[in-house]
Amino acid sequence: MIEYLRNLDTEIFLLLNGIHNSFFDFLMYWISDRLIWIPLYLFFVFLIIKKYKTGSIWILLLVALMMVISDQLSVLIKNLVERPRPCHNGQIEAFVHLVNNKCGGPFGFVSSHAANSFTIAVFLIPFMRSYSRFFGGAILFWAAIVSYSRIYLGVHYPGDVIFGALLGILTGYLFSLLYFQMLIKSRIFPKG
Repeated sequence: MIEYLRNLDTEIFLLLNGIHNSFFDFLMYWISDRLIWIPLYLFFVFLIIKKYKTGSIWILLLVALMMVISDQLSVLIKNLVERPRPCHNGQIEAFVHLVNNKCGGPFGFVSSHAANSFTIAVFLIPFMRSYSRFFGGAILFWAAIVSYSRIYLGVHYPGDVIFGALLGILTGYLFSLLYFQMLIKSRIFPKG
């Protein structure tokens, strides 16, 4: 069964990675770049500060802690599982479309990009939904596009991305629950 799932994961990867052109090479490369999203993150910080005032310091500290945990958990899983990235898999590397010849480290399960983007997306939904009823769908779409870019770029299998997203969803949800259910009710963190 596990071998069947690996083969299916590889076939889906080769299908998705095989659909490419120069425009999407450029676009996906930049979507996957972490630094390009700094203005978006700063905008979220601004909105949190605007809404939660002095209480925003606790939210932002939780975000920082949450992102470190999400990132380090994904790296720990990579090092425990040791599944080679598609671009490091000798059986298929000749068929992998890489952009700018960037492959990344040796292991890919789970995707840190997927984990981190879904962590922040899920965590922010309850904080930002008052600004727009479309916020939840929009930020989850953003996280999905960032995650998909990793398949497009040839550095992750779909399974790496799916399990990275699940890790991120769980992490973001647990930190959101921690803030709203435990810390506010116990008055450790003010509502703002």
